Amino acid sequence: MKKLESRGLRIDDEQLAIRYLSNISYYRLRTYTYPFQNNTDAFADHRFKADNINFADIIDLYCFDRRLRSLMFNAIEKIEIAVRAKIVQVYSEATDNSHWFCDRSIYKHKEVLDRNGQQSTLYTLLMKDIEGEIGRSNEDFIKHYHNKYDNPPLPPAWMTLEVLSLGTLSKLYQLLKKSSLKKSIAKQFGLNDDRVFANWLHAIAVWRNCCAHHSRVWNRRCIINLQMPKNTDYPFLDGQTIKTLHPNKIFAILCCIKYISNIISPDSDLKRNILSIIGDGGNLLNLQEMGFPKNWKFLDVWK
Repeated sequence: MKKLESRGLRIDDEQLAIRYLSNISYYRLRTYTYPFQNNTDAFADHRFKADNINFADIIDLYCFDRRLRSLMFNAIEKIEIAVRAKIVQVYSEATDNSHWFCDRSIYKHKEVLDRNGQQSTLYTLLMKDIEGEIGRSNEDFIKHYHNKYDNPPLPPAWMTLEVLSLGTLSKLYQLLKKSSLKKSIAKQFGLNDDRVFANWLHAIAVWRNCCAHHSRVWNRRCIINLQMPKNTDYPFLDGQTIKTLHPNKIFAILCCIKYISNIISPDSDLKRNILSIIGDGGNLLNLQEMGFPKNWKFLDVWK
């Protein structure tokens, strides 16, 4: 706490600050103070850039980030469940095969190096991921399958895909060969290009992991640049907005989450909840830094 004060942070209530630091930790809170400090080089003094920044402002920002993570995680959960259901339904019905996901022929062939530097294929690595997640599952229906059957070694699609992580589910969809089935899944989420849907799934999985591991999301720059389509089946974003959007900032992924939520959960209160936490975001919250345009509330997807 003394270090923060020596760097110019105002602390009006020392006991409250001590309580917060003992429960949050200085290191974790540092990710919220860092953008407001002088960090220009190795010899930076890390002083706060403004004299009027209060410890309470940092806590407001921390709480905003926590609430935003919670909103995102809840919305992504609904999307994840819907995507699983669609993939299982479409491919199981079309192939009449309970284990279609094991069929190498439905996947694109691409050779890569595995973690040990050995030649492999994306299909082989995908199946290893699936087998690993099945092996780690504690779900009763997975245990029941293994107690009753030993062939095929993996449970049917409606069981197996139910326990896959969103990251693995995203890999599975991305690796599927281009087909009317793959396109029909994207179409059920209002997208006419399965490559865009694969890109969205990948990005959503990355953001979901940030939320699940309590990482900050407020000013994060994602490693995935979102593809923003102009030919969606439902209201999304106009062309001019897409041109000015930052595809790796949080507003972009919130637009994608909102678009899918509008389809699978039309009564979603995501916008109302976001407006509510923005109102309590405090003095340091900068929506522009998060990629929000000034007119964001009036964009088609947010109406």
